[in-house]
Amino acid sequence: MLELNTLIVKQKAKLLSSRASFEILDESGKLVGTAEQSTTALAKLVGMVLGPPATKIEFREKPDDSLVFTVRRGGTIFKKVEVLDAQGTVIGLYKAKRFSLAGGFHVYDGAGKHVADIRGKMLKSEYTFFQPDGKTEMGKVSKKWAGMAKELFTSADTYAVQIEPAFEDDPKAKMLILGAAVAIDSLMSTGGGAAAGGDSDDE
Repeated sequence: MLELNTLIVKQKAKLLSSRASFEILDESGKLVGTAEQSTTALAKLVGMVLGPPATKIEFREKPDDSLVFTVRRGGTIFKKVEVLDAQGTVIGLYKAKRFSLAGGFHVYDGAGKHVADIRGKMLKSEYTFFQPDGKTEMGKVSKKWAGMAKELFTSADTYAVQIEPAFEDDPKAKMLILGAAVAIDSLMSTGGGAAAGGDSDDE
């Protein structure tokens, strides 16, 4: 999955479940992975009092369903959304831009270093990842992508994740970008800014 530079993320119908579930496809429409959310019963009970519950989304690769990485939302008063590799090591953290009129997120690595910014229309799945210089693009999320088969975009909950060539050999960058594409849709948008970090940021 992480060897690909273009992925299509398609949300599966929820039916009676509130749990987010996604299929991850390549450009031809072949299923290459899944992203499934899980929340414990205890976390749901605590969440009824303290706000959005602790939860995680596991990204697994087909055909063997091996774990590639996880995005998790945790914390009590100050919620945070982190990315963990397959070994459980934190490799990234998303923090909302608190005092920016344009909105968006800062992205930090596991050591707390600022490695990226996310700017664009978050709730419409139309945004771009930039390096901290604000100019170098790392990747994009979009509802449509030139060159892709239009029939793959059969619903409003389908979007493309495109990695820039300069980052095609950077699995951590890919995990942070793909992880954010799913987390913004299912973890951050429902919990507000606090779901993406407890600190205040201005840009």
